[in-house]
Amino acid sequence: MHTSANKPVRFLEGERVYLRPVELADTDLYFGTLFHPETRRLTGTQRSFTREQIHRYLDAKSQDSSNLLLLIALRDNDEVIGDIALQSIDPVNRNCNIRIAINELQHQSKGFGSEAMRLLLGYGFGILNLHRIELNVFSYNERAIRAYEKIGFKQEGVQREALYYHHQYHDSVMMSMLAREYREKYGAPTPQA
Repeated sequence: MHTSANKPVRFLEGERVYLRPVELADTDLYFGTLFHPETRRLTGTQRSFTREQIHRYLDAKSQDSSNLLLLIALRDNDEVIGDIALQSIDPVNRNCNIRIAINELQHQSKGFGSEAMRLLLGYGFGILNLHRIELNVFSYNERAIRAYEKIGFKQEGVQREALYYHHQYHDSVMMSMLAREYREKYGAPTPQA
């Protein structure tokens, strides 16, 4: 999916970040991100994975029309700083789940994740014509909860003690955004793909 000049494809482009498709050639890159201790904690990742498992996972995701997995890269130097996905896309009920991970502490709290979320929300509501996009965030990730609220997500409920991590249970906060709420905050989504 690279151009002839070996520049990555820019599927959705913002001011400071762009989202690009994940390729099988990204297996080692994606594999490495699964072992950042803080990323594992914030995402509740408990399992260990092999490169072969990640290779199979990326191959399966590329062929699954109910999921869209993208890498988040910086526009100025093409550095991959995380990933974002629309998952379980339901075209009948017009909803899905969104998730995001910014891998390195140096890239967190700089607005990169919020920009990537706005790009993919615009795609979900504008191109895929979704009505509702939801997410789950663990209660100890207060920074993410504030960021999601600032983007426009509303808290809907709490799944009590849904995650067992580091020898204790944690709640999972359910949040969502509706298409009309997106339009009220950002205007009509601009088609980009």
